[in-house]
Amino acid sequence: MGGVIELFLIMLVIATAAFVPLGYFIYKYTQKNGQPFGETEPHGDSPSFVNDLAETAIHFIKTKLAKK
Repeated sequence: MGGVIELFLIMLVIATAAFVPLGYFIYKYTQKNGQPFGETEPHGDSPSFVNDLAETAIHFIKTKLAKK
């Protein structure tokens, strides 16, 4: 009977460790009106070298295709 209790306690510790991150996320999500990480910028509003490079490449390809 002692082995069953030990196994139950070990499984309880493992389950607690597995679900603590989910509980923390739910707690933070409900704390700030659906914004778990505070005020964040929407995607695409901040300038980025990679975004500028991609836009330049797309514009270059469009102009090459339009000339044909």
